[in-house]
This record gives sequence, structure tokens and C-alpha cells, in this order.
Amino acid sequence: MVQYLGVLRGTGTLACGEEAFGAASYELDGFVNRPGEVIASGELRMDAAALNSAFGRRNLQLVTEDGRVLQIRFSAKRLAPTSNVAHIDAAGDLPPAKKWKPKR
Repeated sequence: MVQYLGVLRGTGTLACGEEAFGAASYELDGFVNRPGEVIASGELRMDAAALNSAFGRRNLQLVTEDGRVLQIRFSAKRLAPTSNVAHIDAAGDLPPAKKWKPKR
């Protein structure tokens, strides 16, 4: 059974290896899908040109302002060229279940 944890918001830098795409903000909903495994999905917002440049790439990482490194995967197949927001799935260095905040 999947358990909803809450929301995580912040800013960071989206990169793929040595290539940085720029500053981004994010809002993620966190879930526990099996004991001890936290996953998240939500929105990533950034400059439209930078987002389009990153869209569809593999091995994307979001380095958050507090130093976490999240593995990012875009969940949509297409992105409008002028869009500055995309839906993502996130894994990696997510906070433990007790650190998530209730959504307001």
C-alpha cells in the first residue's frame, strides 16, 4: 500500500553530468511505496529554453539548495516549446518519511 507523506518545495540546479541547465524550482509529493523506500512526483519549473534543452535526457540530477542530489525523470512524452513547467518523478536523496510537510 502506498502512503502519502506530504510536500517538498524548493529550488536547485538541474544538470546532466557536467552540463548544467540552470536554476529550477520544484514541488514534489512524497510517498512510501514499500518500507523505507521514499519516492516523489510533482512539478519542475524553470526557463522554457533550458527546460526544453533538458527534456527527454537521461541521468538528470537536481541538486537542491540544501545539497540533496535527486535523480529526475520527466514523466510526459512531450513538452510544448514555450512551457516552463514539466511533470517529473524523483528518487535518490529524498528526505526520510518523517521530514515531509503536510500539504497546505
